[in-house]
Amino acid sequence: MAETVFKYEGSTPEQVLAELAAKCGLLLTEVGFYQYLDSQDELAHFRDQFSFPKLTTSPGVECDDAENENCVYFCGNSLGLQPKSTKEHVQKVLENWEINNISCHVMGHLPGITCDNYVRDGMANLVGSSQEEVVVMNGLSVNLHLLMVSFYQPTKKRHKILLEEHAFPSDHYIVMSQIQQRGFDPEDSMLFVKARPDEELIHIDDILDLIEKEGDSIALIMLPGVQYFTGQVFNMEEITAAGHRKGCYVGFDLAHAVGNIELYLNKWEVDFACWCTYKYLNSGPGCLGGAFVHKKFAKTKMPKFLGWWSHKESTRFEMSNDLDFSCGVESYRISNPPPPLLVACILASEIFDQTSVRQLREKSFLLTGYLECLLKHYFSDISDSTTATVEILTPANFSDRGCQLSLRFSCSLKEVAEKMTKKGMIFDIRQPNVMRVAPVPLYCSFHDVYRFVNALREALST
Repeated sequence: MAETVFKYEGSTPEQVLAELAAKCGLLLTEVGFYQYLDSQDELAHFRDQFSFPKLTTSPGVECDDAENENCVYFCGNSLGLQPKSTKEHVQKVLENWEINNISCHVMGHLPGITCDNYVRDGMANLVGSSQEEVVVMNGLSVNLHLLMVSFYQPTKKRHKILLEEHAFPSDHYIVMSQIQQRGFDPEDSMLFVKARPDEELIHIDDILDLIEKEGDSIALIMLPGVQYFTGQVFNMEEITAAGHRKGCYVGFDLAHAVGNIELYLNKWEVDFACWCTYKYLNSGPGCLGGAFVHKKFAKTKMPKFLGWWSHKESTRFEMSNDLDFSCGVESYRISNPPPPLLVACILASEIFDQTSVRQLREKSFLLTGYLECLLKHYFSDISDSTTATVEILTPANFSDRGCQLSLRFSCSLKEVAEKMTKKGMIFDIRQPNVMRVAPVPLYCSFHDVYRFVNALREALST
């Protein structure tokens, strides 16, 4: 988990890609350049561990491509691809239940009583924490509710929750309902940090200034690590420090951050965080969520909802009804974990154990950077395009973004999206005119980027 110098520190993706192209005697737009980049990709072998949607079977695709059988999948920021090993290992869990029945709780493939412990090391590595600070349980929204029972303790003076304007709807609803449940009015207690007029991104200085100004009335700061719509990374270390200086608890929704950017939650002194595992961690639709509580709270008595899994494992089955608390984040576990879902999370973390988020970020520097360069070349307002322009809403600074680019079109997006889908391009749309594309470095290639941009050029020219 130690931080080392980033491979491309001090450079922009455009600079590095231009240098590589010059070294090869190629233009960034040439076929040979994506082929060169793919040939140099040390992580390319991970692609073979995932099942890609096929041109012949994917909904909406009408494409006869003799050179490619797979779709271009740029939707891992919404739902990750299925690892090829998932089906086999889920089947082993089901067979353990079938063969060993009640004994599957204590024996066989992934015993039910202890199965959630197997994933904790991997998750801890992904978020920059110790094993004792993380658990996998429930779903993201449920976990946020559970942790806010402890970390949102409003008073007449300090009752506000700071979140970003246009937060992901579930986060907005969670904050609103938590405030209402405590007897306060969301109109008074929801404090929004906003983008400046005619801008999409939120300035870190505006967040810090608002914390400084309103901090004495803020009970909780609850922001995303990566904003879902724009792909903007928030500086969690600075936000946490600013919040703590004003006496606020600080938590983060890391749905778009875990597996996408480097995290050091323990070092940053983040109080709590929650995330899902079905985006960049590839565990499957609606799979379990993760939760982090800093070890400084391990023995702190805080209000929380309890269940039998909050009890220490060593004495849980004595059934004494005398609560023998687990420490820290373990005490937030309420129910016994589901092995068929845990196995998918374990497989996901094992794939990440074969590399590091730092290595993935270094590939993403080039991969998303390559996409950015091609988009600017063909579709920016200074290009020769006579059809439409594509504006990149996501920050240009690599440290301020993950792998996702959010693209705003100057034309109607509906027809463009239909044409792209027919060509086997998979992405998602946020109304009215934003396309989110995420070349996930774990399984996407430079060829994928080249195909995507060519499909977009064709869609915009017809």
